[in-house]
Amino acid sequence: MKKQARHRPSRSFADAERIIVECDLDTCIHCGEPLQPRKPWHMRKTIQTMKGPLFVAGKSRECDNPHCTHTGLHYYASRVWKISLPYCSYGLDVLAYIGWQHEKEHRQLVEIQRDLNQRGILINERSVGRLYRQFLALVGGASEKTLRELEATAKEHGGLIWGIDALQPEGHGTLLYVLYEVLSGTAVSAIQLDHPTADELEEWLKPYQALPYPVLATLSDGEKAIIAALKGCWSEAPHQRCQEHALGNIVEPVLKHDARLRAQMCQDLGGLPAVPEEAKGSQEPTGEGQLAQQALLSKVVEPEATDMPTSAEPFETVPPF
Repeated sequence: MKKQARHRPSRSFADAERIIVECDLDTCIHCGEPLQPRKPWHMRKTIQTMKGPLFVAGKSRECDNPHCTHTGLHYYASRVWKISLPYCSYGLDVLAYIGWQHEKEHRQLVEIQRDLNQRGILINERSVGRLYRQFLALVGGASEKTLRELEATAKEHGGLIWGIDALQPEGHGTLLYVLYEVLSGTAVSAIQLDHPTADELEEWLKPYQALPYPVLATLSDGEKAIIAALKGCWSEAPHQRCQEHALGNIVEPVLKHDARLRAQMCQDLGGLPAVPEEAKGSQEPTGEGQLAQQALLSKVVEPEATDMPTSAEPFETVPPF
């Protein structure tokens, strides 16, 4: 019987950029003690994005306080779901690009597939259709399964932590805003808006503000409209900026100075001669050349004749009697 081809092709991206995502929480939400990092990754996968392939891994933390009611509980790196949905090997920017091209530009799925292939993304027409259906489900709001996950998370932790992140696919200025629950890492809803105001975002968040679960905190980047919308919906919940965005803002000016320093060093050191390399195919001298080399080495290594004893002939003292 002839062996059938594999349904899913094997793909390898050796040059993919590596991103290790840490857990956003530093302390246990139940006892307040610092969380301890765990060595194994709770997830890892290679993702195709509009900017190239990424290898993404998430590192979790756990509470090791023996007096905590939730000791041993794992807290996962929920920010990995801002890059890609669970069980999906394509980035959210690819998903948003497909949705925009089909909804706004009225392009067929096969046309979108050809466009993505030209951009270096390996995808077939069937996968484009699947991603488009995921886009519709995400924009449509929370499903029954999502609501059950939120209920279980609120029951386990005593509440929810909401996070919002915005991404901008290539090709247009419309932003895709994604609402997710931090503790469970669940993507709840999404909306496409072109630089919305805080009131427009609050209108989008109203159905989730009405959920009967306490909100422990909110999380976002430094965009003022998002912060205002989160505080408008959950004014009593403390707000925290995303660690990844905060560190990126701190590092950005340093990278500019580092780039200038690197360019200056290249200019200063560019005139130095290259380090000589040993000629290929060089062989050991033979015949008369080898004898001459041995004679030269013997003159260098052998000590000159002196009245003092050498190391080969140990010095002996003469007895006084």
